Amino acid sequence: MIRRVVFLDRASLKATVRKPVGAAAYVEYAKTSAEEIVPRLAGADVAIVNKVPLRAPTLEQLPDLKMIAVAATGYDVIDVPYCKEHGIAVANIRNYAVHTVPEHAFMLILALRRSLLAYREDVQNGVWNKSDQFCFFTHPIGDLHGSTLGIIGEGAIGQGTAAIGRAFGMKVVFADHPPPKMEGVTFTPHDEVIAQSDVISLHCPLMPSTRNLIDLAAFRKMKRTALLINTARGGLVDESALIQALDEGLIAGAGFDVLTVEPPRNGHPLLDVRRPNFILTPHIAWASDGAMQFLADQLIDNIDAWAAGKPQHLVT
Repeated sequence: MIRRVVFLDRASLKATVRKPVGAAAYVEYAKTSAEEIVPRLAGADVAIVNKVPLRAPTLEQLPDLKMIAVAATGYDVIDVPYCKEHGIAVANIRNYAVHTVPEHAFMLILALRRSLLAYREDVQNGVWNKSDQFCFFTHPIGDLHGSTLGIIGEGAIGQGTAAIGRAFGMKVVFADHPPPKMEGVTFTPHDEVIAQSDVISLHCPLMPSTRNLIDLAAFRKMKRTALLINTARGGLVDESALIQALDEGLIAGAGFDVLTVEPPRNGHPLLDVRRPNFILTPHIAWASDGAMQFLADQLIDNIDAWAAGKPQHLVT
C-alpha cells in the first residue's frame, strides 16, 4: 500500500492521469515553487515531477520518500546519485515521443532547408507582387534527398528521426559515443558526423559529458551549409557559440525547441535572434496529444509496477 502520492507540477501534462492503484491518497498541484516542495511532499511515499528539481538538500528533508516518478524521459532535475545512495527509486518515461519529436524535428528541418520563413516574410512584404515573373528566387532552396543526416543519440527518438530521414532519401549516420549503445546501429566517429553532415539533429540526454557538446569548435568543423536541430535539451549546445555561428555564417541555420533556462522569464539571448534561418519553439516537440496521453499512462504504470515489487524503467 502506498500512503501518499504527490504530483508537484500537474499543469505540465495535458492528459488524463489516473490514480495509482495502491495509493491511499493522491494529490495534484498545478505547479510548485522551490519553497513549497518540502511541505507538499511531507509524508509522501511517491513524488511525481516533470521539471520541479529534487536535489540533495531537498531530499534530505524527505525521509519518507521512496520513489520519484519523472514525467519525462530526461531526469537531470533529479539528484540521481543521492537517490541511489539512499534507496530512492527513480523511474522515467521510455519511448513515448518516438513520433512527435522526430516529426517536430523534420518540421524545423524542412522549414529551414527550403527557407520557408524567409519566403513567407517576402510574400507578406509584397516582394512577390513586384516580381517580373511568376516566382522569385531571393533565398536558397535545398533538397533533403541525397544529403546526410547526422544523429547524436541513437535511442528510440533518434531512431524515429533516422526513419523519417531515410524516407526522404537521406543518408543517416549516428555519432559514436561511450556505452551503452543500441544494437544494430553502425557508428561513425563523432567528429566525422559533425564535419560531414548536412543536418545534425540532437537526441541525447543532458549529462556532464554532453553539456555544451556543440561548442564553437564544433561549429567551426561543420559545413557552412549545415543545419543544427535541437529538440533534446538546451544545455547540449553552447548558446553564445550558436549565436556567433549564425552571425559569422559558420552554419546555414538552426532550429531549437529548447533553451538552457525554461521558461526564459528574464529574457534570453536566443529570443533576440530575429533571422529567417533560426527557428525557436517553446519546448513543444514532445507535446502532441497522443504522446502526452501515452506518457501519462506509462507514468502511473511505473508507480504501479514499483508498488507491486516489479519496478520498470528505473534509472537508479
